[in-house]
Amino acid sequence: MRQGGRPEQVAAVAFAPGHITVLFSPETRARDPRARGSVGAGIVLREGVRAQATWTPGARRSIALRSTPRRPLPISREAARRLVGPRKGRLEVELVHDLPIGQGFGMSAAGALATALATARVLGRGRQEAVEIAHLADLFGGGGLGGVSAILGGGLEVRRTPGIPPWGEVRHSAWRRPVYFGVVGSPLPSPRLLSDPGFLRRVRDAARAELGSLTGRPREDRLLEAGRRFSDRLGLGSPKVQRYLTRLRSEGFLAGQTMFGQVLYAVPRDSAEATRLQRSLREMGLGARRVDPGRRGAYARPAPGPGTEALRRADDGRVRLLNRRPSRGAP
Repeated sequence: MRQGGRPEQVAAVAFAPGHITVLFSPETRARDPRARGSVGAGIVLREGVRAQATWTPGARRSIALRSTPRRPLPISREAARRLVGPRKGRLEVELVHDLPIGQGFGMSAAGALATALATARVLGRGRQEAVEIAHLADLFGGGGLGGVSAILGGGLEVRRTPGIPPWGEVRHSAWRRPVYFGVVGSPLPSPRLLSDPGFLRRVRDAARAELGSLTGRPREDRLLEAGRRFSDRLGLGSPKVQRYLTRLRSEGFLAGQTMFGQVLYAVPRDSAEATRLQRSLREMGLGARRVDPGRRGAYARPAPGPGTEALRRADDGRVRLLNRRPSRGAP
């Protein structure tokens, strides 16, 4: 107990990277939901979701989530709720999203995983339990199919069998080239699409011819070309997205559309091509944001220092915290 008889607060910070799906095929028939998800491949990013969890024992149970940008986060909240269970006390989670929400950067999976890892840390629960709960919250909340398993490591990820490890098999290898993107329009409604059996059949059909590109250690350009053909077969982009994609490809860029989102991304081969790409994106009025590949997956650690602290940045093993006044209760 602290001086004055107040209960001891415990704080932890966590980071879960964002992710761009290049290619996927749903696999949702396993009896155990931990073995459901997708096979496919994607790029793990250096930016993602940062979380700080603070647990204060008490006589009543309450959970409060705050996010930047501010918006409801039902999947992250469900992950927190499952971990707290019947325990009495107050859990506060602060989330910062580095990438656009609902635009195909895996923010629901990253938010659920960052929340679960930080919450598990303050409650003394294990990493594997946190991973499983984040996966289930994302799966049943309609956030994605396999997003949590993809971001447990960094670089290029290949989901060879569906589900989170050890049920699923995911291999990670180095990916050194940055990704540039521009936002074209509003998010696509992934929960509705991923619950539509007809749409899932379309995805499997579109992916079938490209899954062979995942054998061995996939070459970067070959994988991006497979992803281009896959997304073109799905045809989820608006006419505006398709028009911009056609222009970028006519200029020689390896460009695609995020799943699910109205975002164009491209991976330049060298610095000269990166300069040309940025100029093209700006000429189209999209801006040009660079995000580097992440070298490691999600992690959690205790929050250093007394009281509660606000998590400002966490990337590739560096966690920076800025002190603020201790919480005085519910916001």
